[in-house]
Amino acid sequence: MSDAAPSIQRLTKRSEFLACAQAPSCAKGAVVVQARPRGDEDPTVRVGFTATRRIGGAVQRNRAKRRMREAARAVLPGHATPGVDYVIIARGGVTTRPWARLLDDVKSALVRLAADRPAPHI
Repeated sequence: MSDAAPSIQRLTKRSEFLACAQAPSCAKGAVVVQARPRGDEDPTVRVGFTATRRIGGAVQRNRAKRRMREAARAVLPGHATPGVDYVIIARGGVTTRPWARLLDDVKSALVRLAADRPAPHI
């Protein structure tokens, strides 16, 4: 990985989220992270966030997404793989999880997904 962090954009279209749903995922603590290599030459990292009704009402879901966005903002620049789309899904307890543990959950899931990915063919 180069010294410069890849640029990070948001996933916005439902089709992008559905494509990531078919990709490998890793559940760690209060989050599930799905990672889908795009296969294009663009080094941009794209990320989306999801919280289902199982998390709670609208207030709890919004709080969960805000916490996941901040965790991604802190962790992705150092641990994301360029050219990959990520979806971070909230699990139960994401709103009450201590901040350091939430950061560790996201970081360890990203590291695990990067380690499981096969090396590109040259």
